[in-house]
Amino acid sequence: MAPKKRITMHDHAAEASLFKRRALFTFVCVVVLLSILLTNLYHLQILSYTDYETRSNDNRIRVVPVAPSRGLIYDRHGQLLAENQPFFSLELVPEKVKDISETLQALSSVIPLTAEEQEDFIESLKYHRRFKPLTLKNRLSEEQVALFSVNQHRFPGVSVVAGLKRHYPYNGLMTHALGYVGRINDRDQAALQRSEQWKNYAATKDIGKQGIEKFYENLLHGKPGHLEEEVNNRGRTIRTLKSVAPDPGQDIYLTLDLNLQKKAAELLDGRRGSVVAIDPRDGGILAMLSSPTYDPNLFVHGISSKAYGELLNSRSRPLINRATQGQYAPASTVKPHLALLGLEEKTITAKTRIWDPGFWQIPGVERKYRDWKRWGHGWVDVNSALIDSCDTFFYDLAYKTGVDKIAHFMQPFGFGERTGVDIFEESAGIMPSKDWKRLRYNQPWYIGDTISVGIGQGYWTTTPLQLANATAILANKGRRFTPHLLKSIKDSTSMIDSPIDERAPIELKDPANWDIIKQAMKDTAHKKRFKDTPYTAAMKTGTAQVISVAEGEKYDADAIEEHFRDNALIIAYAPFENPTIVLAVVLENAGWGGANAGPVARALLDEYMLRDTVEPLQ
Repeated sequence: MAPKKRITMHDHAAEASLFKRRALFTFVCVVVLLSILLTNLYHLQILSYTDYETRSNDNRIRVVPVAPSRGLIYDRHGQLLAENQPFFSLELVPEKVKDISETLQALSSVIPLTAEEQEDFIESLKYHRRFKPLTLKNRLSEEQVALFSVNQHRFPGVSVVAGLKRHYPYNGLMTHALGYVGRINDRDQAALQRSEQWKNYAATKDIGKQGIEKFYENLLHGKPGHLEEEVNNRGRTIRTLKSVAPDPGQDIYLTLDLNLQKKAAELLDGRRGSVVAIDPRDGGILAMLSSPTYDPNLFVHGISSKAYGELLNSRSRPLINRATQGQYAPASTVKPHLALLGLEEKTITAKTRIWDPGFWQIPGVERKYRDWKRWGHGWVDVNSALIDSCDTFFYDLAYKTGVDKIAHFMQPFGFGERTGVDIFEESAGIMPSKDWKRLRYNQPWYIGDTISVGIGQGYWTTTPLQLANATAILANKGRRFTPHLLKSIKDSTSMIDSPIDERAPIELKDPANWDIIKQAMKDTAHKKRFKDTPYTAAMKTGTAQVISVAEGEKYDADAIEEHFRDNALIIAYAPFENPTIVLAVVLENAGWGGANAGPVARALLDEYMLRDTVEPLQ
């Protein structure tokens, strides 16, 4: 076998050069790769550290918002009107439950769930995000909580949640003034997002819906806190890393007098109507009752569709705040203001007398406008016309004055416009004029329209709050305050009084005219309803027609359906010399004002004036 030939390198320099090039190329590649590695490490470790740390913490740390406790509400004497009570509710996260219907059936064997509760829950699911918990049942008892805790392993995605809920200890007594809180809905959420307040409600499910609760939501709600919890890969809490306490809502004190409100509710006894009492020295509202009322606690935990339907469809309209939204013809209660206008315009004087045969006629017109007293009052002046509520005197006064002068004069007293009270539920009422009728109905104004306005009827409507406010201005001889419910705010260290909004006063050409009208109202009170009181008072009653009675026909309450009978009204204030309380009472379909609304006003003023001391103005 022939030996192999050896391969020999003939050019050692070329071989060395080739090796050097390959080694250099390899080195460059290694350097480039190392540079890339180091660059990426720098990017990850330095430049993107915060971002990746946040992502890591998101997997490891859970931020749980903590709801603030809602501020409490007190009356002017410090009696609690709205509080927070602990509660337990059953909640379900839809995406964590495989079969919701089956789960509901199984839950019913542990915690009773009515068919209506289950139907309402299924309906709510249609408008709810599946990854968020949804309340299935509120106000669980301690026994129910214990039963569920034992069986919780059977119901993944279902849990018992503890918290604080609003509670109104006097049920429906203060409903229309306080309002209530309820679950945040889509409309509330949209409003909060527009006002950039939504982040403050991360841990809160409820918000003020009406009354004081809604108007002062920003004060009462507070600011949420949060917990930072370390969790494992299954989402279970390992430990709490950080805790930031929420700022509780501020406590507020109202001008309302609880005892006076209780007395008003006792006197109305569920009858349809309203009572408003104002302190004329600063515009603070002492009582605001609308009857019938409803229990606001029903709305706090979620009212059923059936219960809400009954309230909504009730003929007595308990959901309406009659004190600020009820619109009634003021009837004879505005005769003092009309007489004041007549004196100011010199249409009449304190000594002007007219003959009242029991009716009045427009010159040249056959139709007769009847006085409530069919045989008439004989000769009357402004004092006797107010005491006896002579319609004929005011028919004549309105005819001579004209509706536009009436409307112009009444506007500063607040008729036909909102008072500005610190709740959102308020109507403006109607102060009619020629322009108003043309714009509203595209019809001309007739003399007969003016005659009706002259006795507080026709198109003229007012709310009980407007009526009380106008009376307070009269009692104050033109001094005006915006009616309000907020008295003070409790700060962490002190009480901060709410500023009083005093408006420019009404100034008469002849200030003595105030005294003429006020004296007539005093004479009215002490001739009739207040003749035996140890304090001095002033008043004017009114009886407002709900439907018209044809000329020549006699009003017969027994022959008229109850909802069409006359409304009874009264305005009053005391003490006469330096008023501390002004009242307006309206009783729907109660009949004669003096006989029906009068006793309510007398009892309320007795309640307030005959206490050991009348509260001084702070």
